[in-house]
Amino acid sequence: MSKFFKFEKFGTTYRREFMAGLTTFLAMAYILFVNPSTLALDGIEQLPEGVTRIDKGAVFTATAIAAAVGTLIMGLFAKYPIALAPGMGLNAFFAYTVVLGFGIPWETALAGVLASGLIFIVLTVTGLRTMIIDAIPANLKLAVGAGIGLFIAFIGFQNSGIVQNSDATLVQLGDLTAGPTLLSIFGIIVSVMLMAMGLKGGIFYGMVLTSIAGMVTGLIAPPAGFGEIVSTAPSVAPTFGAAFTHFGEIFTIEMLVVILTFLFVDFFDTAGTLVAVATQAGFMKDNKLPRANRALFADSAATVVGAAVGTSTTTSYIESTAGVGAGGRTGFTSVVTAGFFILALFFSPLLSVVTAEVTAPALIIVGVLMASALKNIDWDQFEIAVPAFFTIAAMPMTYSIATGIAIGFIFYPITMVLKGRGKEIHPIMYFLFVIFVLYFIFLA
Repeated sequence: MSKFFKFEKFGTTYRREFMAGLTTFLAMAYILFVNPSTLALDGIEQLPEGVTRIDKGAVFTATAIAAAVGTLIMGLFAKYPIALAPGMGLNAFFAYTVVLGFGIPWETALAGVLASGLIFIVLTVTGLRTMIIDAIPANLKLAVGAGIGLFIAFIGFQNSGIVQNSDATLVQLGDLTAGPTLLSIFGIIVSVMLMAMGLKGGIFYGMVLTSIAGMVTGLIAPPAGFGEIVSTAPSVAPTFGAAFTHFGEIFTIEMLVVILTFLFVDFFDTAGTLVAVATQAGFMKDNKLPRANRALFADSAATVVGAAVGTSTTTSYIESTAGVGAGGRTGFTSVVTAGFFILALFFSPLLSVVTAEVTAPALIIVGVLMASALKNIDWDQFEIAVPAFFTIAAMPMTYSIATGIAIGFIFYPITMVLKGRGKEIHPIMYFLFVIFVLYFIFLA
């Protein structure tokens, strides 16, 4: 095993790799509980007509399986200490834009995820992925990331009760004296303190402490005993294979935009994560990542597996930097992380104590981290600032990631051409301009 992963070359040991794998798992374990809560639209009482709520238990199992499979492929095939799981932002787009906003059944949405994963594999194998990534201007990539961060944070504030509906002003401050809202505020404060102190896994530990506080105060019903903490994994039967049986429903303009959005966000989420982790670990050579196609294949294959069993797009996690910081340098780190995701399958009863109020602080903190991309946008160039701002602002204001991307991608060619910079625009951007204009015409 040590020869396979080249421990000697990287100056590492089994113990160091194990601790790195555990550190990565703890840093991203929150997704096991946040993802089912998000996809099941916890906190949303009324769903669109004809749309049912996805089974949380099945999503929990699907999340663990997708994370374990993707991370295992990354470790054994690409040999990088990078973990994967259903992505934050992508799950919010799936639940709040596709299902809640468009009224598309979750089964059809899973078919869209499956289609994006299959396309991603083709683009990775053929090398077209690099060309597409290069066609999208860096400022729009940053704007999308920041906009998703604000959107996720807004959902967190809504689920916590800190922000609520207002007929007069659309939104207003909620009742801060309500027990569930106070619990979320406690979770935000604790999570911020842990993150500010640099504690790896601060988001996960914040959720643990918030759940405990909820049980102590009687806001959350505690498990009766050990039997309600450890059990067999929930069945994936309610979601398994739905993506295949509903695949014929994806051939519409609306679903085309959905699939393009899945592809777009996953493209840059994965690319950014791979570069960030590889740079920290010292893997980059001549500004290129060795075995990049293998790492991208792991990402796309995990998305296909995840869609098949019942979860949104799986992607590489920036929390992998926590494991790298703990000394992880080989794929064995990922193998260990995958093992912990498999072990986590037997702790599904904890879903009952991880309520929407408990996961809300995690959404808000992740939103803060993603919004950091704002600082790198060229705000002093008006032709760049306009599409970037519209992309960012439209996501939370229209409650739709796809709408934000569409508006930004429509305005970018317009402002650039009027500024006399039309030659800088890649032909793919003009194609996307047409697609998104048709998207709004279709909605109308």
